[in-house]
Amino acid sequence: MDYDYIIIGSGAGGAAAAGNLVRTGASVLLLEKGDELPMDGSTLDVGQVIREGRFKSHEPWLDGTGRTFAPEEYFNVGGKTRWYGAAVLRYAPHEFEADPRHQCLGWPIRYQDIEPYYEAAERRLGVREFPIEPDLAGIVRRITRHASGWSSEPLPLALSPDIVNHREEAAHFDAFASVQGLKADAAQVFIDPVRREPNFHLFRGDPVVRLVADEADPRRVAGVITIQGRYFAGRTVLLAAGALHSPRLLQSYLAGTGLAHRLPAAQQVGRFYKQHLLTALVGFSPSRKTDLLRKTRILLNDRLPHSSVQPLGFDAELIGALMPSFVPRRMATALGRYAYGFFLQTEDGSHPDNRVLAADEGRLPRLDYDARRMHAAHSEHRRLVRALSLALMRAGMLGFSRAIPLSGTAHACGSLVMGADPATSVVDATGRMHGMHNLYVVDGSVLPRSSRVNPSLTIFAWSLRVSDMLANNREEAHENVTRRHGRA
Repeated sequence: MDYDYIIIGSGAGGAAAAGNLVRTGASVLLLEKGDELPMDGSTLDVGQVIREGRFKSHEPWLDGTGRTFAPEEYFNVGGKTRWYGAAVLRYAPHEFEADPRHQCLGWPIRYQDIEPYYEAAERRLGVREFPIEPDLAGIVRRITRHASGWSSEPLPLALSPDIVNHREEAAHFDAFASVQGLKADAAQVFIDPVRREPNFHLFRGDPVVRLVADEADPRRVAGVITIQGRYFAGRTVLLAAGALHSPRLLQSYLAGTGLAHRLPAAQQVGRFYKQHLLTALVGFSPSRKTDLLRKTRILLNDRLPHSSVQPLGFDAELIGALMPSFVPRRMATALGRYAYGFFLQTEDGSHPDNRVLAADEGRLPRLDYDARRMHAAHSEHRRLVRALSLALMRAGMLGFSRAIPLSGTAHACGSLVMGADPATSVVDATGRMHGMHNLYVVDGSVLPRSSRVNPSLTIFAWSLRVSDMLANNREEAHENVTRRHGRA
């Protein structure tokens, strides 16, 4: 069977495209490397999720120095959206423009071009704000009163309003997968509504290992082959495997077909990888903390324009897990009852040497990323950590911080960057790879900028935009054929 669309990956980009295209009547095949998550409560269990890392990928990679590490990736239906903290924020209009001083590339489209899709994604996800809780209200009030430059805004969340009535879910939505469907993830919002449609097909647990070229023209992808040897043919192929994995498939295809030396865009595949500069900071105070959701406001500082701070939605047990390993678990949990966690992020610049490289024969894939290549971002993030630590101290809290290492790939993007020029980018403003006829990218790898906030809403919106354009082009082509037959 030839599918109209083959989509590789079921995270934010893949799921949104699949759900959108199925509704047009097109035949859609969605291929997911992982499987469905269990619904037995294990995805809310701190021991299994955090301490054992049961649901994370343990795929080995090499860093830029040749050391082995495992990126914190998740292979399951719905991808990372099943796990991460439901914070869905828009990029600001100016964050679609280049910022050379911060080494940031510009988008080939404007904020206005994606704004309708932001609105559509927010509606589908049921985005809402939750009231600030007493402990956080006190912390924010003291920070904004005693520390200059700080302000706070409500944090939009893709959570059901009913979550506050389910304590276990409310205390474990950040870094955990909901069992009762109280977090609006990619699977629940975009895949579940079309699962029973006859034109939708979902294959799980069989990773795509190779893109197959059309015999007449390698600039057209004819289909894909999975690790179990299955071949699927499709008229259009959409990469949505994520910023670490989509470029590897594409690099292998370009090398195997000889296009690596023929297409200018091929030289940029895997480059300009970004993942935010991230730090977790825990503040302790003499008073016990009783907030439930916690993650309800975002802190900004006008002196740190590329950075933001979000509370972690972590209870005492989870905060205890952030403490050094030499602290006994019971003591760490007890201390966690007097603590609040914060997630600090700074947009990293785009550097061509920060890149994803597919595995050579007999070797592991490589992620060569060094924050020191982005001097402005590196400096601002250090200032951010110092500024928040000082602000918490003035607010009566003693903080300690822990930098998120290279393995923290929650916000990975940028390795198939979009742009107008094939010599400096991989995909164009429609999502199609420069020089290819039917290969599109709908995951976070296309994002030229990562903003100072979580990229998930922008990935949803981008995918909705690309799939809308594909659907419209298909309808126009069908109408043209109909007119020609009518004249004949």
